[in-house]
Amino acid sequence: MTATPAPATRTLPVADMDSVRAHTRGLLRRHRRSLVTVVGLHAVAAMAALVAPRAIGLLVDEISGGRSLEVVNRLAFGIAAAVVVQTVVTWFARRASFVMGETVFAELREQFMGRVVELPLSTVERAGTGDLVSRTTNDVEALSHVIRFGIPSIFVGAVTTAITVVAAFLTGWMVALPILVGVPILWVSTRRYLRLAPDGYLRERATYAVLGGVVTESADGARTVDALGLGRRRRRRMDEALGDCYDAELYTLGLRMRWFPAVEFAFFAPVAVTLLWGGWLISRDLATAGTVTAVALYVQQMAGPLDELISWLDEIQVGATSLARVIGIADVPPDRSPSGEEPRDHRLEVEDVHYSYRAGRDVLRGVSLDLAPGERLAIVGPSGAGKSTLGRLMAGIDGPREGRVEVGGVRLVDLELAQLRGQVALVTQEHHVFVGTLEDNLRLARPEAPREQLLEALEAVDARTWAEELPEGLDTVVGSGGHRLTEPQAQQLALARLVLADPHTLVLDEATSLLDPRAARHLERSLAAVVEGRTVVAIAHRLMTAHDADRVCVVEDGLISEIGSHDELLRADGAYAALWRSWRDEPQPAAELTS
Repeated sequence: MTATPAPATRTLPVADMDSVRAHTRGLLRRHRRSLVTVVGLHAVAAMAALVAPRAIGLLVDEISGGRSLEVVNRLAFGIAAAVVVQTVVTWFARRASFVMGETVFAELREQFMGRVVELPLSTVERAGTGDLVSRTTNDVEALSHVIRFGIPSIFVGAVTTAITVVAAFLTGWMVALPILVGVPILWVSTRRYLRLAPDGYLRERATYAVLGGVVTESADGARTVDALGLGRRRRRRMDEALGDCYDAELYTLGLRMRWFPAVEFAFFAPVAVTLLWGGWLISRDLATAGTVTAVALYVQQMAGPLDELISWLDEIQVGATSLARVIGIADVPPDRSPSGEEPRDHRLEVEDVHYSYRAGRDVLRGVSLDLAPGERLAIVGPSGAGKSTLGRLMAGIDGPREGRVEVGGVRLVDLELAQLRGQVALVTQEHHVFVGTLEDNLRLARPEAPREQLLEALEAVDARTWAEELPEGLDTVVGSGGHRLTEPQAQQLALARLVLADPHTLVLDEATSLLDPRAARHLERSLAAVVEGRTVVAIAHRLMTAHDADRVCVVEDGLISEIGSHDELLRADGAYAALWRSWRDEPQPAAELTS
């Protein structure tokens, strides 16, 4: 009895098999002409392959009857010609198959990548990187293998098998009856496998995603793991993930181990039965030796394409599972519903906002803020208080569970993403340097910007000097495999992109955290000139940012406990005053203390 695989946790949607079949039918319809060409060429190749067994059967009869050598020579020439035709047509058929496979895969890959880059950031962050990386690597690779090689092989196997069976029955229907011997065995074992395999492979792919996430997290956080002595705990987590992968693979391996022997028996049993049955028919003068020979060769010839067809059926299960995960990305619901409204001004308002990552556990509770255009607001508070969450809501990354976050009277989640980024932009302490030139990285924010504007943006964030000193200046290739930027340089690059994007409201979530205090202070002063007249929301632990702000908002336990100017909050002697005194009592660099 086969155990049912344990369900695996899914972070991103996985399409059901009905959707997979519908998507596959749509692909084949769009490539109908290529499909007809491929099937036609394979059919011609399969018919050419039928000539040799039939000719050999006739040779047996001719030689048995003592016919002339001329007839034998003609048959031998016919066999040679058929082999040449089969070789040439097979080459063209396989070429057409591979071209169709590459075309179909390119279309799927473009659709997938187009959808991935449009995924809501909130969805990606909640799902984690493991599942998405697994889909863009393991699943796409498996799908590529099936489409490029599996589809052509399936066409070859199916067309060749069908034509060979027809030829065998036309040659001698009575002799060909043993072909049916393997059908019940093949039918029962394959149906059982197809019933159990999809869930098994879904679970297997899901465990790969979890393992990838664990490995990535452990590698990225290696210093933290080492500093906090979490090595043993991470090893246990790795062992658990590996154990789940092992169990999932053991289950699918068990399915194959029970299926393959039955399939092999179904292939070769008809050959033996055909020879025995044919011998009996010959002894009763119900068939000639040539007919039995031809049919036996047909039956034996069928084993190759059938074996290829069945073996690819296993790969098709993997491919179908991967396709379900790939097209499942399209089932991610949008995080916004554009209303088409235009904000009447640049005023940012937060009204009675509640937000939770888990049901029943709000991290923000009834938060309200009103920012006038051009105001600078600093959000401070202890770690875990909800500062970054509030910043994400004010940047439109997420929508609140209750309440409203609006710009100019329009909810941020009612703005199209491109329109939103022209209104509000978020820069965090996390950043990415894309593979390409430094200029390419800058143009992500404003593709049409002239080079001088790119240099001005770099200068605004104190990055122009080191950028021009790179080996090829803005044409220097950076990112993976290119010139390595330091962490502060990468962060300055992210800030320069922000300057180029030119939104009217900026949300800076620890945007200068990777710079030393002196450089961070200098950069913040440079940014102050750049963002003059714009609304700035700065989330920071360095309280000099709060000192320079128009107002300071103190967030504690998901609530705004204080709000006012730096001087007002110091006079109130509340939470902010305590934070300020604590921060000032810590040893500070001379430049910071004299600012």
